Amino acid sequence: MLINRRTFLAATGVLAVAPKVSVAQLKDTYYEVLLRHTRWAETQYDATAGRYRRTDFGFAVVLGNAVLLTRGTYDAALAGVEKDVLRAHTLATIEHFAASNLLAGGTEWGKTLFWDTTFQSYFVLAARLLWPDLDARTRANVEAIARGQAEYTTSLGTANDPRSGSWTPNGLTGGYRGDTKLEEMGVYAQALAPGLAWHGDGPGWREAFGRWSRNEAGLPAADLANPSVVDGAPISANTATNLHDTFIVENHGSFGPHYQEELWRTSGRNAVHFLLAGRPLPEVLTRQPNGELLWRTILATMSDAGEPLMPMVNDREHLYGRDVIPLAFRSTVLRDPMAARAEAALAARLLAYQAHPPVHRLAKFSGEAKYEPEARAELAISYLLHELRPPASPVSEQEFFRRASMTVDHGADPGLLTHQSAAAWAGTVTKPGFTKLAWQPAHDDWLFKISGSTPMLLPPAAVTGRTTVAYQAVRDGFDATASLLRFADGFAGTATLPTGTVVCALPRPGRVDVHNLALAGFLTGARTYTGSAGRVTIRAREGFRVDELTFPATTARYVRMIGVTPHATYGYSVFDFEAGRAVATTASSYDPGYEPAKATDGDPATRWAVARADRGRADSWLAVDLGAATTVDRVRLRWETAAAVAYRIETSPDGTTWTTAASYPRPDLSTPGWLDVDGRAGFVARSADPITVHGDTITVPAGLVEGYVRADLRAIAAQPVPRCPDGVRASTADGYLSVFNLTGADVTGTVHLPGTRLYRGTQVTTRDGVDYALSLPAATARVEAPWFTARGIPPGITAEVHDGQRVTFRGGPAMFVLVHRDGRSVPVALGRAARTVSVPGARPFPFADLALGRVTFPNSVLPPGMSDPAAAVDGDERTAWTPGRDGRMVVDLGAVHEIGDVSLKWTNGNVPPHSVAHSVDGKSYGAGTSARYVAVSTQWRPGHASLRAVVVTR
Repeated sequence: MLINRRTFLAATGVLAVAPKVSVAQLKDTYYEVLLRHTRWAETQYDATAGRYRRTDFGFAVVLGNAVLLTRGTYDAALAGVEKDVLRAHTLATIEHFAASNLLAGGTEWGKTLFWDTTFQSYFVLAARLLWPDLDARTRANVEAIARGQAEYTTSLGTANDPRSGSWTPNGLTGGYRGDTKLEEMGVYAQALAPGLAWHGDGPGWREAFGRWSRNEAGLPAADLANPSVVDGAPISANTATNLHDTFIVENHGSFGPHYQEELWRTSGRNAVHFLLAGRPLPEVLTRQPNGELLWRTILATMSDAGEPLMPMVNDREHLYGRDVIPLAFRSTVLRDPMAARAEAALAARLLAYQAHPPVHRLAKFSGEAKYEPEARAELAISYLLHELRPPASPVSEQEFFRRASMTVDHGADPGLLTHQSAAAWAGTVTKPGFTKLAWQPAHDDWLFKISGSTPMLLPPAAVTGRTTVAYQAVRDGFDATASLLRFADGFAGTATLPTGTVVCALPRPGRVDVHNLALAGFLTGARTYTGSAGRVTIRAREGFRVDELTFPATTARYVRMIGVTPHATYGYSVFDFEAGRAVATTASSYDPGYEPAKATDGDPATRWAVARADRGRADSWLAVDLGAATTVDRVRLRWETAAAVAYRIETSPDGTTWTTAASYPRPDLSTPGWLDVDGRAGFVARSADPITVHGDTITVPAGLVEGYVRADLRAIAAQPVPRCPDGVRASTADGYLSVFNLTGADVTGTVHLPGTRLYRGTQVTTRDGVDYALSLPAATARVEAPWFTARGIPPGITAEVHDGQRVTFRGGPAMFVLVHRDGRSVPVALGRAARTVSVPGARPFPFADLALGRVTFPNSVLPPGMSDPAAAVDGDERTAWTPGRDGRMVVDLGAVHEIGDVSLKWTNGNVPPHSVAHSVDGKSYGAGTSARYVAVSTQWRPGHASLRAVVVTR
C-alpha cells in the first residue's frame, strides 16, 4: 500500500525534532530502525519460491530478521509483518541458501571471495542466532560453509581467487594508487573469520587471518619502524602498501572516506562472530597496525552527523545505514570515546533518514543495490556489538571537534589539503575531476553539496600547478591553510582560517550548491537567503524539477529549449515540454527509447533524453512545431534528474531564425556585497558584481570572496578592504592576513591594510591603517596571524614583527600600547632610536623545528614499555617519550629536507646511550644530510631519562 510521506512521518512521530540519542539508547534505536526496515526487507520475499531473493543478495535480510526474532520486543505494527510469518520466511530462506551454497554442495552462490563471502558472513551469523530452530541438515550445511570457506581461502595462500575475476589484493604487496587494496585484504580476512570463530583453528587458518588483517592498513615505511608483535608476528614483517604516506585511502581514483573506514567495517563483521561464539578476539582486532593514523584522517574530515565528508567521491555519500558499523566497532571493541560521539550523532539521524523517501530504506541517495541488504545486516551487527561489549562514553561534540582540529596536506597525488577546525571543515581539492574549495560551515554535511564532481567556488578546470602551506598551531601558533592553484588560463587562491572562515581569490565566478530537502528534525524543506537587496525563501522540490517560464507574448510557429549548461553527468532529459499544441517534436539527438515525441505525448512517465554520446554537449536542444503561427507567452518543462543547469527558450517563425524569449535560471535574489544562507553561513564578495541565488545554487562573482560560519555580514561587507599591487589579492577576514600572488612572477610592493593590526614582516603606520611591505614568490599564497595590535600608535612608525613575541619599532618619538593577540599588553615609549619590545610569556611563533607536530612511529601498536613517541614532538615541555628497553622512534618530517642539526632534550636523570640516523625512504638509514625520516635509537633501561623533545632544523 502506498503511503503519503507526510502522513507516514506524522503517524510515526518522526515529524518532531529528532532527539539526541544517548549511548544507552543506541541498541533500542537500532532495533526500531531494523523493525521499520523490515517493510523493505519483505519486498525481497518471493512468495512463489517461498524465500527471499538471490538478486543483489536480497536474502541477506535474514540477519536483521534473526536479531528481531531473538532479541528485543518485536512490534508487528512497525515491521509490517507478523513475527511467526517473518520467522517462517527467514527459516525457509536459510534452509534453501545453506543447501544451495557451493561449499555445501550447491550450485547457486558462495565460495567466491568477491563478494559472496561478505554475504556468507552475514548468512552464517543469522543461522547461528537461529541455531535452535534449524534442522540437522541445514546446520551441517552452515558448518560446511564456514569451514569450507576458511579451507578454500587458506589454500589460495597469497594468490588471487580464480573465481573473482580481476578483483585482487595484489598478493601481500597491496596497492594504494587509484584503488586501495585495504578492502581486498579485508575480504580475505573476513572469509576466514566465521571458520575460526565457530570451528577453531584449522590448518593455517589463524596464520592466514593474521597475515591479511595485519597488512590491511600496512605501510612499510611506518611498519618497519614498529617492532611490536601482534598475534605472535612482528608488525615490521608487514609488506603491503595500501595507503598513501599521509595515511589517506584512495578508491575509485579519489579519497574515499567510506573505504577509509573499511578496516573497522570488516573488523566489526569479524569480531561479532568471535564474540557470539564465546571465543577470545584475535589480538589483531584490538591492536590494529596503523589503525589510529587511519582514524586520524577520518577525524580530519568528520561531519556533525558522524559520517565523514565525501569531497572526492561520485557516490557513497549519506550512506547512514552502512556507516554505522565502523563506528560501532570502534566504540564497543576499541572503546574509543571519539567514535562513540560520532556513532551517537549518526544514530540520532537514522530514524529521520529512514523516513525520507524512499521510506524505510537505509542506503539511499547513492551506492549500489546490494548496499540495502548489506546496510540491514551491518545495523544488526552493530546492535549485537552493543549487546556484547559495553560502548565507551562519548566526548561532547565541542570536545570532539576540539580534538579533531588539524590541518593536513595530503600532497598533489591525493590532491587534498584539508582543515578541520572547531567551527567548520574545509578542503582544497585538486584531484583531476574534483577541483573545488569544499567548505562545510559547522560541519553540517546537509548544507552545501560538495561530493563528487560538484563544483564549489573554484573553477572546475584541471589544476596544472599547486603550491600549498599547512599551518599548525604547535609550530606556527595557529591552524590554517593557504594554496595557490594554476590553471591553463589563470590562477586561483584559497585560504582557510582557524575561525572556520574561508577566503577565495577567484579568476571567474564561483558556484555553491545547497542541499534543500525535508529531512524531519534536521532539514525543514526550505532555505532562506538574505542580502542587502532583500530576502527570499526557496522551497524544496518534492519531485522532479518543473520550470514555468513566462515572457512577453510573441507570435511563432516553433519553440525550442536550447541548453547552456547540462546536468554534469546525464546531460538533458525532459518528461513534458508544454508550449502549445505540438504537431511535431524534434531534437538535436536522442537515446533509443527516449525519442523527442515522448516529451509531448501527454504521458507523464515517458521522456526525451539526449543521446548518451551527447550528454556532455552544452547546446543540445528540443523543439516543438505548433503547425502554424501561434501566440506564445509561456513554456512549462518537467525535467528528469538530467535537468539543465541553464538554458534558453527560443522562438522562430520558420525553424531557422531563432529569437531568445526567456532564459533559465532567473535569479531569485541578486544582492551586492553579502549573502546570508539560512542563518547558518554566508558570503562577502569584494566585488562590484552581485551574489545571486538561482533556486538551490548560489553564484559568487569573480574576485575576492570570504565565507563565514556565522557573522554580522552587513558590518563585515562595510569594512574597508586592502589595496594591493597588480596581480595580488588580500583579505583581513577575522583579523588574519591572507595574501595571494595570482601571477607567474615574484611580486614585491605595498599592501595598504585598514586598522592597526601588525603582522609578521615590516609595516609603516598611516592615518587610516598600515602599509605592509609584501614580498611574495610567483603563484604562492600565505596567511599571517594578527600577533599584535598597536593601540594609539601615530602615523609614520615602522614596525618589524619578528615573530609572535617580538617587535622592533622605529620612527619615534611616540607613546602607544602594544597588545598581543592573547590580550597581554605592554606600554611602549619609543624614542628616536629603534626599540625592540618582547611580550612576556608570549611564544616566538613560528618555530623553525621541522619535527614539531609531525607523525611519529611506532604509532599503533606500541611495543611493551614504550610510551607514545608523539610526546617528543608535541611542543609541550611537560610531556616526554619513554623509549622502553632499547626503544627506537622515527619522526616523519613530511617531505625530504636538508638537515642541519638534530638536537635531543632529555628529562632529568641519566641519558641513555643513543644514536641518530636519517633516511629518505624510511627503509635505509644512515648519516646523510637529506632526510624525510629521522630515527632516534636508544639503549634505554629503567631509570634512564625520557626524551622530552626531538628538534630538527635546517
